[in-house]
Amino acid sequence: MGTADGLGEVLRLVASGELAVDEALRQLSDLPFADLGFARLDTLREARTGVPEVVFAEGKEPAETASIARRLWALHGRVLVTRASAPAEAALRAWRPDLRWNPRARTASVDDRAPRPAGGRILVLTAGTADLPVAEEAAEAAAFCGSAVERIPDVGVAGLHRLVSVLPALRAAEAIIVVAGMEGALPGVVAGLTDRPVIAVPTSVGYGVSAGGYAALLTMLSSCSAGLAVVNIDNGFGAGVLAHRINARASAGRPSV
Repeated sequence: MGTADGLGEVLRLVASGELAVDEALRQLSDLPFADLGFARLDTLREARTGVPEVVFAEGKEPAETASIARRLWALHGRVLVTRASAPAEAALRAWRPDLRWNPRARTASVDDRAPRPAGGRILVLTAGTADLPVAEEAAEAAAFCGSAVERIPDVGVAGLHRLVSVLPALRAAEAIIVVAGMEGALPGVVAGLTDRPVIAVPTSVGYGVSAGGYAALLTMLSSCSAGLAVVNIDNGFGAGVLAHRINARASAGRPSV
């Protein structure tokens, strides 16, 4: 049962007499949270925000990650796991061999619902190939939320002619995620070339004074380009969710792409 749709569906079925009250109570027994002993899962997050709780696997035992994922899937019919290690992937595959695994993003997902993409498209740009792990996490998160995603890698400011060649794609997207390390200049350049909202993601890629992404973060926060939002260092997931929300709002009522 998906909580956002499922809660309303349960109430509708009770009201129509198609579902007994006792069975409705059983289906709703995990609300407002499911207690696994080592974790308390927020079962109403999808109803509040449109996106169910996601499993951040880093720091968790593989068995804990798999247990949380199984319960969230049972509640929502879908689950996304981020920052998953190889042992976590193995534990998840023991449960669902058919899961979607992105080794570069370190994400695993299961989605048994019918596809419901938002009408518009999210564009994910990277300054360099080294930024791809974070960009892939952003793309996987946005796709899990229900947005169509296009990826364009390696268009950093060291060769601006590469960015100029993809200007039509920038202007066609509902939202743009720009992932960059080193000095982090690319998001400000992109925001100055389009009227689309731009979400900047600093990465921990870079030598010495790049300081694990702080140089890129400060550049992005200091940008003089309007329409630029910045998320935390390496936070591809947060960028993907934000881009989806923008896309879903902008695309409401439009046909899917």
